[in-house]
Amino acid sequence: MSEESQTTVNVLFVCMGNICRSPMAEGVFRKRLRQRAGDLGIKIDSAGTHGYHDGSPPDERAQAAAARRGVDISSLAARRVAAEDFDRFDFILAMDVDNLEFLVERSEPEHHEKIQLFLDYSRTRTGSEVPDPYYGGPTGFERVLDLIEEAADGLLEDVIDAATKRAG
Repeated sequence: MSEESQTTVNVLFVCMGNICRSPMAEGVFRKRLRQRAGDLGIKIDSAGTHGYHDGSPPDERAQAAAARRGVDISSLAARRVAAEDFDRFDFILAMDVDNLEFLVERSEPEHHEKIQLFLDYSRTRTGSEVPDPYYGGPTGFERVLDLIEEAADGLLEDVIDAATKRAG
């Protein structure tokens, strides 16, 4: 483990294709972190459990919905979760149970405790899933962003706490 990875807290958001939910979560969380504690050096990324869209930008509907909330995700590119991600990231947040199970099955037991459902950080919806808006209309993307914003606030507290302890 590099010196940077020992002091930096790394957060990974994961959905299936890495073109809708996880890049929106990455963008929202990055914005919230910048507003609250941008100086802590927290690294944020997103990935998909499947490589269907590797190298592609986020879905245009996801980009448009995020932009309406002041979040620019246009520069992100889809990638598949890699084996080294389980070592590199401290928080691995799945958007739904299927992706959570995929991540747990492909990781060593010592990494299981850092793999969680993203909405477990919501103060009102623990155990819930962020639904995939890909096959729906524009309102689905807005609903997903509502859920992401809600969970991002709870996650931010834990990530800031972890980063503060590491910097300690």
